[in-house]
Amino acid sequence: MASIDPRILAHAQKITAKRAKTVIDHIIKYGSISTEELKNIYGYDHPPRAARDVREQGIPLETIKVMGSNGRSIGAYIFGNPDDIQDNKLGGRVIFSKAFKQKLIDKYGSKCAITLENYDSRYLQIDHRIPYEVAGETSGTERSPEHFMLLSASAQRQKSWECEHCSNLLVNRDLNTCRTCYWAYPDEYTHVALRHEKRVDLIFQGEKEVQKLEEITQQAQAEGLTLKEFLIRGH
Repeated sequence: MASIDPRILAHAQKITAKRAKTVIDHIIKYGSISTEELKNIYGYDHPPRAARDVREQGIPLETIKVMGSNGRSIGAYIFGNPDDIQDNKLGGRVIFSKAFKQKLIDKYGSKCAITLENYDSRYLQIDHRIPYEVAGETSGTERSPEHFMLLSASAQRQKSWECEHCSNLLVNRDLNTCRTCYWAYPDEYTHVALRHEKRVDLIFQGEKEVQKLEEITQQAQAEGLTLKEFLIRGH
């Protein structure tokens, strides 16, 4: 067993969530866990999500570089500063009830908050507007639907990736920064994961819309323009 701060060990003993516990137990035993080990030993195809599970339980992790089996540099995780343990996150994410999902649908409609496209409710996922790692318990419970949004699976994956790589989540964890981000409030924002951007996410559904998109794309290609350049020039 690697030398681990007793405060980390004490907090770790309270954690029962399977994926987070798997990562924690491995680091306790070996001192670190690499993205390669997460995938090859435990079958986790998205290692950052497994690391995020640990952070959501309040245990700080740092990312380091190690040598992989192919001789290339890969990422690995070690415990961070025990002073950064967040007791308010113990227990991790809440599994929301069907009634709460219906409450969100009643409030926002059965649509993705990013693309604004309608979906059957089974294809929508509940997501914290502000990542749990930043907001902890202040991100709300089923009593506060305004802290949550409904996302399609693809939008949720994209938001998750953006948040996981945002320096505000990794370093600063400032709530106000998240509150002004596109991924939290796409209807009123000043930045996209700290980038000075404005976004328009469009989904073309049905035969007529898809055909129209193909026509526009062909026109753009014929003029040697990207789709973005073509649409901007049109206005």
